Amino acid sequence: MQLPGRGVTALYGQSGSGKTTCLRCMAGLERPSQGFIEVNGEVWQDTDRGVFVPPHQRALGYVFQEASLFAHLSVRANLAFGLKRIAPAQRRVGMEQASELLGVGHLLDRHPQHLSGGERQRIGIARALLTSPRLLLMDEPLASLDTRRKNEILPYLQRLHDELDIPVLYVSHSQDEVARLADHIVLLDDGRALASGPIGETLARLDLPLALGDDAGVVIQGRVSGYDPAYQLLTLTLPESQLNMRVAHTPLAVGQALRFKVQARDVSLSLANDAQTSILNRLPVTVISELAADNAAHVLIRLEAAGTPLLARITRYSRDQLGLYPGQCLWAQIKAVAVLA
Repeated sequence: MQLPGRGVTALYGQSGSGKTTCLRCMAGLERPSQGFIEVNGEVWQDTDRGVFVPPHQRALGYVFQEASLFAHLSVRANLAFGLKRIAPAQRRVGMEQASELLGVGHLLDRHPQHLSGGERQRIGIARALLTSPRLLLMDEPLASLDTRRKNEILPYLQRLHDELDIPVLYVSHSQDEVARLADHIVLLDDGRALASGPIGETLARLDLPLALGDDAGVVIQGRVSGYDPAYQLLTLTLPESQLNMRVAHTPLAVGQALRFKVQARDVSLSLANDAQTSILNRLPVTVISELAADNAAHVLIRLEAAGTPLLARITRYSRDQLGLYPGQCLWAQIKAVAVLA
């Protein structure tokens, strides 16, 4: 598979699908009997020609599920351990920048045993960045954290995505994490890549196992076009259209991009634009296709709103009552509080 040389690429799949094995092969920690790995024009492995670059010569950073920090060293000394591996002239990330990006500046004089799990993981990520990697590998870095700690770290990971030009391979089996962070997704199953493509297009495909899960939905990159402080509602304009959605959110500057996810289970359908409802988002859409599992009570409908894909999970009864068919025009309804931004 050929992956983008920038942004965040998610390796997604269930346990045993081959995500971590793929990452370990990239790092040189596992040496398959056959394979070819090239990063930015540099061949790291080519079994046909007998090429194998050892792990310590690959310009990459690796973040594991558990941050392996040196307990006898302070946070500052742990970070310096990553920094000293790189000659000053080759450093792309400095101590101050890494500390600021991960919000760990106030922890520099502490020791790992006095830190929370989330703080330790942020320091592990900062140390990986200080090796100035050409590629950052992250193996389920949030898997060992509870929901509260995950929500603390996710904004920092989003900052890395926005502010550093370092490509990231991110392993996860959480679709919500992938939706918030990834630009590109590779769906793995039993060691094989079932699909690889931009996050928005891939999540909207009905021919992939992603569509069968309870968290099926789409990721949309909107742009802020207004804010109502009285009701704390953002207005977002959908890409390449004049359609707007309102989202319960803190203030953001007009023109700022914002990624959000709309779950299929949070989309209802109507034949008319009914304004007498509490649902704020009512979008004109066209029915594209449907996925109906055998003997299931519900179906998944693929829609498009001015070129933006949407998914709606409704009962088979509702589908038949509405008389849905491909090409039909109707209205999709999405509660403002259901949009995950």
